[in-house]
Amino acid sequence: MNDDNALLRRERGLLVLLALICVALLGGALYLQYVERQDPCPLCIIQRYFFLLIAIFALLGARLHSWRGVRVLEALAALSAFGGIIAAAKLVYVQANPGFSCGFDALQPVVDSLPPAHWLPGVFKVQGLCETTYPPIAGLSLPTWSLIAFVCAFVPLVLSLWRNRHRQVAWPGIRH
Repeated sequence: MNDDNALLRRERGLLVLLALICVALLGGALYLQYVERQDPCPLCIIQRYFFLLIAIFALLGARLHSWRGVRVLEALAALSAFGGIIAAAKLVYVQANPGFSCGFDALQPVVDSLPPAHWLPGVFKVQGLCETTYPPIAGLSLPTWSLIAFVCAFVPLVLSLWRNRHRQVAWPGIRH
């Protein structure tokens, strides 16, 4: 009975850690944008949305006190991480194949028309092209690092969902 509750507390703590890491990655993106002058492309902005969604779902999940609620929000975070994997993989592909466009003309108006682009244009407004490459960080391009980060979020979330699929919160006085 207490083991399930201790595991739930641990899971919630890990969700807080995941949210903090995603917020730190967003901070790193803003550092690269404003200090290093690396303008974000449409796919970069989409990845920012996915990192933000992971952080929001993780924080909401950390606030819940039931396995069911935690699992639902972990699933939403995992779906967001999967979306981020797709966006990052597409950007890695675009930068590896310079003749291939990310569809700047098609994506840019869509991304810029989303409400957060109007609320926080300095964070969510497209300013660059997907084909533009910047100096690598520790030998890897920024989209590759982003892809790694999304995979590092996705895999543990899916493993957690699988590992805890049968868990129930043991309420005092109630036997399962």
